[in-house]
Amino acid sequence: MAKLVSKTYGEALFELAVEEGREDAFLTEIVALREVLKENPDFNKLMNHPKILKEEKLKVLDDVFEGRISKELSGFLHLVVSKDRYDEIDAILDYFIDEVKKLKGIGIAYVTTAIPLSLAKQKEIEEKLLATTSFKQMEMHFMVDEELIGGMVIRIGDRVVDSSIKTKLFEMRRTLLKTKIEQ
Repeated sequence: MAKLVSKTYGEALFELAVEEGREDAFLTEIVALREVLKENPDFNKLMNHPKILKEEKLKVLDDVFEGRISKELSGFLHLVVSKDRYDEIDAILDYFIDEVKKLKGIGIAYVTTAIPLSLAKQKEIEEKLLATTSFKQMEMHFMVDEELIGGMVIRIGDRVVDSSIKTKLFEMRRTLLKTKIEQ
């Protein structure tokens, strides 16, 4: 259900941005809004509190964001609060951001390795991903997980390429356990 809500509202916001030809402006504004909301968890608690009336929440929205965000985004936040969907605001904004990145041909890659990579190696991986995908640009996220032992795991959307030693050892173990020893 939550996925449906975020998709419905996120899609509506995305269509508004495309219709007005302001995808970049909306994206910049929404990324900044996400950061502000992340840095202020008490604001989210206030907006999700069941005992605070909608009218009061809408007044708080006006007091906090008036003149700081576009009328369109302010109106959108009003709609989300009015429909009691503020608890999904993070997912809605994430959906919008993902859609704009898809429109612009920006892929998001999560690369996990056992050891930190040099900047040159990171750039090399990014270039290989650009060459082997249809994306025009990549947003790279590098992480370290020592449990991988070696190799790397790359995740782009719902596709995962796992060439880690940890996974290879796990599969080898599974194969060995399946093998029956004949006497």
